Amino acid sequence: MSYNLIKKSFDLGDGRTIEIESGKLAKQADGSVVVKMGDTMLLATVVSSKTAKEGVDFLPLSVDYQEKYAATGRIPGGFLRREARLSDYEVLISRLVDRALRPMFPEDYHADTQVMISLISADKNIMPDCLAGLAASAALAVSDIPFNGPISEVRVAKIDGQLVINPYLSDLSRASLDFIVAGSENDITMVEGEADEISEEEMIEAIEFAHRAIKIQVQVQKEMTVEAGKTEKRVYSHEHSNPELRERVFAETYEQVYAVAKSGVSKHERSDKFAEIQDVFVASLGEDADDVTKSLAKKYFHDVQYDAVRNLILDEGIRLDGRDVRTVRPIWSEVGYLPAAHGSAVFTRGETQSLTSVTLGTKLDEQMIDGAFFNGYQKFILHYNFPGFSTGEVRPNRGAGRREIGHGNLAQRSLKKVMPADEENPYTVRVVSDILESNGSSSMATVCAATLALMDAGVKLKAPVSGIAMGLITDEKTGKYAVLSDILGDEDHLGDMDFKVTGTDKGIVACQMDLKINGLRWEVLSAALAQSKEGRLHILNEIKKTLAEPNPELKPHAPRIEVLRIDKEFIGAVIGPGGKIIQEMQRETNTTITIEEKDNQGVISIFAPGKEAIDKAVKRIRAIVAKPEVGEIYEGKVKSIMPFGAFVEIMPGKDGLLHISEIDWKRYESMDGIFQVGDEVRVKLLEVDKQGKLKLSRKALLPRPPREDKKPAASE
Repeated sequence: MSYNLIKKSFDLGDGRTIEIESGKLAKQADGSVVVKMGDTMLLATVVSSKTAKEGVDFLPLSVDYQEKYAATGRIPGGFLRREARLSDYEVLISRLVDRALRPMFPEDYHADTQVMISLISADKNIMPDCLAGLAASAALAVSDIPFNGPISEVRVAKIDGQLVINPYLSDLSRASLDFIVAGSENDITMVEGEADEISEEEMIEAIEFAHRAIKIQVQVQKEMTVEAGKTEKRVYSHEHSNPELRERVFAETYEQVYAVAKSGVSKHERSDKFAEIQDVFVASLGEDADDVTKSLAKKYFHDVQYDAVRNLILDEGIRLDGRDVRTVRPIWSEVGYLPAAHGSAVFTRGETQSLTSVTLGTKLDEQMIDGAFFNGYQKFILHYNFPGFSTGEVRPNRGAGRREIGHGNLAQRSLKKVMPADEENPYTVRVVSDILESNGSSSMATVCAATLALMDAGVKLKAPVSGIAMGLITDEKTGKYAVLSDILGDEDHLGDMDFKVTGTDKGIVACQMDLKINGLRWEVLSAALAQSKEGRLHILNEIKKTLAEPNPELKPHAPRIEVLRIDKEFIGAVIGPGGKIIQEMQRETNTTITIEEKDNQGVISIFAPGKEAIDKAVKRIRAIVAKPEVGEIYEGKVKSIMPFGAFVEIMPGKDGLLHISEIDWKRYESMDGIFQVGDEVRVKLLEVDKQGKLKLSRKALLPRPPREDKKPAASE
């Protein structure tokens, strides 16, 4: 069978190569490629409808990344034993690709479009997330779907002081920064990642380094487009237009909209006034106006809002709520709001509010990650909830969506950087942020509220973290721009950038940037980062006014954990046959006990609601793991009786022989009637032989009787 096979490869600059192949698999898709690095292979396909649905005025794009368990030689868990709904990890990669692709489609392209990326083979040391964006864009590049690309995504990490593109997983543990960067040949479109309190200059250096690698990958895709014969894209017409109506909408509504935008009223009042202006204009079209005309009028009215709000900011430096471009909205916060939680906080910034709680759990509460590429456990969990009422909407609660997963992940990776080491924090920690109000960056409110709640719970954070969302308004014709601190929801929607930055007073710990325009100049990015630092430190100071450092003690009702380390040889003794001993201890002391082998030692965690229960369990464990010492005296218990003596338990699981000759100074002919099983007896350990057997004596603790004098002979 013949293929129109296209193969390309390029070097990452250090001898490692990436291969792209098209024309062999999934040929009925509009575009398909296989991207290969080492043994990691991704199959990406794209299909787009030839027509758009009537009335759709946006791009219905869906991006799904899924890992096939066979790629890593594993069978899925669960009852069905097959790949099910996307895991959080798969959703996060899907979002990375979606956010890089979406701005690159033509604004008037509204056909249903689906991008699917599958991990079909995995090298456990080569992560697939940094290849997914390249694969998706390459599939578009060999299709006839309109796309203003190509783009690509790479991972940039600083390992041992050196910047590396797409590093091995085994090296990432030493990375001081870890970013996924997406971009086109000329521009950066998306950045997301975490860092160890780096400077703004370090961040820009890493993004520039990543962009140089992206340019090479974009050029390879352009060559593939030519070889595939897809330089001419499909013709489409997805939008009606009426230039005369557009001119009339602007002429009759622009000044009114500008005045409302400048009035500084609240979010809902502003929305109502905008809606009133629109309704009045639509009504002025008359009863004979058809649905298409009315729909176009509403679309053009949105364009009026877009221009009016942006011009107000660029020309007068005034924002929708009356602030200037640098001012952060008023902040108030408090801790301990929920009396029954182990830690809690309320953080409010303007019209955005998070109520966040902290729960401390045991090792048994760790989250199990069962993915094809990643599997294991994590002990720090952050969940983010965004109910409809937070924006005054009626919306059914159907569980966490992709947005909730993405926002929660950004907050989690921000706080993960300042969580204490496992040795200092034996707890599994779950943080839950419930957004009660939202008008601009509830994910950054989550970071701030979670910082306060964790400190309220007594978790010893290395430093408090704050976050801020930055926006951007640009005018390509004049070159004017305005960087906005602490953006509103409308400024996010109508602006050119959403740039979230989190950090401590020392530096940046995480970021997420999405650009909606082409041509972000490096000086603008530098200005945005400098302004974000100013706002971030302001918010951090406000947080510290409420609580500057972690509480010295846990809440009185919070559970306690004691961690013991024992010799590995005693792990079995603590567990007991079939778990009998550890289960008995948990039941009798009202504790939860876990034990694992770590660093060639046994690590025991004892979890209980109070100190008294922990002390009881500790005492019993110490007795099990204690080593008998020759010469020591023990209070033992008779476990069994034999003709030659009794076996006495001097420690849990440690029996010794009390020989019949060591019971007393007087001689016993048999063991009959001397002891009963269960009798307590005080003994001394005389010897531990080479086989580890214990020799006990009761006689050694009894006073020796005086010698009887011999009777004189009769002849004397």
